[in-house]
Amino acid sequence: MAHGGLEHDPAELDIGFARVVADTMQALATPSRVLILGRLHSGPCSVNDLAEAVAMEPSAVSHQLRLLRHLGLVVGRRDGRHVVYDLYDDHVGELLEQAVSHVEHVRAGLARTATSERVTAA
Repeated sequence: MAHGGLEHDPAELDIGFARVVADTMQALATPSRVLILGRLHSGPCSVNDLAEAVAMEPSAVSHQLRLLRHLGLVVGRRDGRHVVYDLYDDHVGELLEQAVSHVEHVRAGLARTATSERVTAA
């Protein structure tokens, strides 16, 4: 596992922590947010550059960035008169990469059964 071990075993989450994880996953439930995270995956970007890259109005991008910032998925830093946004850390990029990879595998019929692999590894 990247970045060390997990403090919370996914099989033993309490409802409060599960709610926070669900809120984080909810960020990927809107195509516009996935597009924004995808663009930021390649490097920092201003709101106007993001808006152009994802074919949205800057105000709509700003609204989505506020939500993504609240969820701890992006950060913004002031650069003169502009704010430049970036992914919060490598975990966010990995989350996006895993979601994309999962969809690619499912579409290609390559999905594996996680249960059978865990049993085999034990």
